[in-house]
Amino acid sequence: MIKRFKSEVMAGRVPQTLWLYSDVGHTKEAKEEVNAVIPNVPEVFQTTKPERLLKRILEIATRPNDLVLDSFAGSGTTGAVAHKMGRRWIMVELGEHCHTHIIPRLKRVIDGEDPGGITKAVNWRGGGGFRYYRLAPSLLERDKWGNWVINKDYNAAMLAEALCKLEGFTYAPSDSVYWQHGHSTERDFIYVTTAALNHEQLQQLSDEVGPDRSLLVLCPAFRGRGEYPNLTVKKIPKQVLNRCEWGHDDYSLRVENLPQKPPEPGQQELSL
Repeated sequence: MIKRFKSEVMAGRVPQTLWLYSDVGHTKEAKEEVNAVIPNVPEVFQTTKPERLLKRILEIATRPNDLVLDSFAGSGTTGAVAHKMGRRWIMVELGEHCHTHIIPRLKRVIDGEDPGGITKAVNWRGGGGFRYYRLAPSLLERDKWGNWVINKDYNAAMLAEALCKLEGFTYAPSDSVYWQHGHSTERDFIYVTTAALNHEQLQQLSDEVGPDRSLLVLCPAFRGRGEYPNLTVKKIPKQVLNRCEWGHDDYSLRVENLPQKPPEPGQQELSL
């Protein structure tokens, strides 16, 4: 077994360094670090990492002001260590862990009230800040018959903003023109409504938009008897069904068919 291990090392197929718990910490130490800054939380994660371990990793892989991503934030150890080390960070977490663990922990780090972990090693005294974003509910949901419909949690403003994003428009609702919810250029606008539009309403829209501007209209249904050269009318939710995966509140998204990065200018694309 030893000979085999040596041959694997020589071949470069296994790590050639050993990080002892005396250098990078252990699970018990990690739990104590979390309990020290979040004393009211009765249970901590079983896989919590010690701050010294994350410090070693970030020292190797990053430099000050680099951006560190942790898409399974857990108790927030990565963000806490990155913050103390002068790195920027993004963390993502589902469930209530964000409120029960991460936010309280990061607030204490920022306020200089986290004496444990690597605080003394990096001479951390507090400072900085962070922004917190809550993921919006799914735009689409299935009704009792299995049909896709607009989620009832979305009010008119939320729906308009979401569809502007999906269609590539800047959300900028006008105070005076009801059909201007956003724009892509100075002459190209978008209008989002949950009302079914008839021919008279579409004709009125076309007249108000005028010949020098264009308008994308998104509505659940419409009936028209003529052509509207300055209008593009599309149905929702049909228009956005294939834009994203809808109705997920966990990590079950399919990511096996990610878009490929286009070749760099002048780079020859090879095929095997």
